[in-house]
Amino acid sequence: MRKFLHLLFGRQQSGLIIVILILGIILTFSAGSHPDRKTGKQVNNFLNSYTLMQTATDASFFAVMAVGATMVIIYGGIDLSVGSVYALCGVVTAMMLRHFQMDSAGAVILAIFVSLSLGLICGMLNGAMVVGLNVHPFIITLGTMWIFRGVAFVMSKAESILLPGSVTAFAKANLGMGSALYPVPMLVMIGVTALGAFYLAKTVMGRHIYAIGGNPQASRYAGLNVERITISVFAISGLTAGIAAFMGSAYYGSACCGDATGYELYVIASAVVGGASLSGGKGSAISAMLGAILIILIRQSIRTLHFDQNYEWIIIGAATIIAVVLDKLNAKLTLKRAMK
Repeated sequence: MRKFLHLLFGRQQSGLIIVILILGIILTFSAGSHPDRKTGKQVNNFLNSYTLMQTATDASFFAVMAVGATMVIIYGGIDLSVGSVYALCGVVTAMMLRHFQMDSAGAVILAIFVSLSLGLICGMLNGAMVVGLNVHPFIITLGTMWIFRGVAFVMSKAESILLPGSVTAFAKANLGMGSALYPVPMLVMIGVTALGAFYLAKTVMGRHIYAIGGNPQASRYAGLNVERITISVFAISGLTAGIAAFMGSAYYGSACCGDATGYELYVIASAVVGGASLSGGKGSAISAMLGAILIILIRQSIRTLHFDQNYEWIIIGAATIIAVVLDKLNAKLTLKRAMK
């Protein structure tokens, strides 16, 4: 029991885990119940396998992109283009599959390759412009946010493009869990988060990202290739947007230029609520995933408690501001302790 409490409360993510558990408890007791169609037993409207799986699925698309966006934030930048990269990757992938009229295992492989490759290219383009033009990432990614979505609009002519059944079947494979349970997006979210956490904590490149975010000038004097690392973090952000685009368009069975509109706000909010510092040098992949889950639970709470859904934006915005303020207070307290 002591080990469990230490694991729960002695880690960076403890606060997020506690808030998620509290929200889960509130939803469990306030959601009500319904009779199961097969057994006739009362089933809690929130605490059941279908609702929990759907919650994890909804969070997965934000969380995957938040892992990449967190690396950009740790580095000291920001990426506003992730939603547009998602839309462009989805549209190009769907158009490619429609052009070749593929509907087999080969379609799945091609979809993964096209979506991930295009996401990576978009991310590298962002990073190259930040380095080459020496312009703040906010401005560059604000511009590419419009450019990428505009390209998706022109290419698709604003129509929704269906994906082959084999691609949707891949994203909605139940893996033996029963009908209406689709764990693939959740498993992808966990896999991407695990890889992101390993990259940041256990690799030299990951530690360099923290170093540059903490003090870019000192990192340059220490011999770090700041330009290469800049391009790499934006490339990873684009890659995760490509992964999310493949999973999202495959799961819902279609892609259009309007997909993921506003997702960049959810993604940045997930990272910030997860503890990433907008001044750089702080954040983690696991916290970003938990931040995404928390935001989805907030949305779920608003629906379950029958609040006006317009409050969703207010609550998420307030949560983001509170997270930033708490981060600044924590930084001041840490500085005071260090000076004593």
